[in-house]
This record gives sequence, structure tokens and C-alpha cells, in this order.
Amino acid sequence: MDEIQDEGSSRIAWFLTGAIIGATVAILYAPRSGKDTRQFLSDKTQQGKEAVSQTSRDVADAGKEMFERGRKLVEDAADLFERGRKLVRGDAHPDA
Repeated sequence: MDEIQDEGSSRIAWFLTGAIIGATVAILYAPRSGKDTRQFLSDKTQQGKEAVSQTSRDVADAGKEMFERGRKLVEDAADLFERGRKLVRGDAHPDA
């Protein structure tokens, strides 16, 4: 679970770094008026927010999926343990 969170955090950090570098380069090399530059920055900021939001949702969905898989594994392990316990005690037939 920590590995998924670390990977998600790393992706977000790299995305934000790339967005900042891209915006800086665009501002420095684009011959635009102040109004156009502010609109450009506003648009890019909104796109960045949407991308971060989508990435956060993806990470959360992956976390939920991993949780459900883990829960299923625990349930299966508990079931196997209980079957084994019954077999040892002689409470059930091995095929039960």
C-alpha cells in the first residue's frame, strides 16, 4: 500500500515539476501582452488542477482496489484456517 502511495506521490511531484517548468518557459518565450499572459497562466493552472484531481482519484481508486484484494485474501486465509482447524479436531469431513 505504501508503495502505491509513494508511486502516486512521485507521479504528482513529477507532473507538478513539469508543469511549472513548462509554464516558466512559455512565459519567458511567448511575446504576449500582460492580459494574454494572465489568461494563459489561468488556463494552465486550471488544467494542472484538473490533472492533479484526476491523478488523486486514480490513486484513491487503486488504493480501494488493493484494499479489497487484501480483504479478500484475509477472508480466504481465515476460511482455510477454519477448515484446517475443523479437520484437526475431526469436526468436518475433508471435502466439506
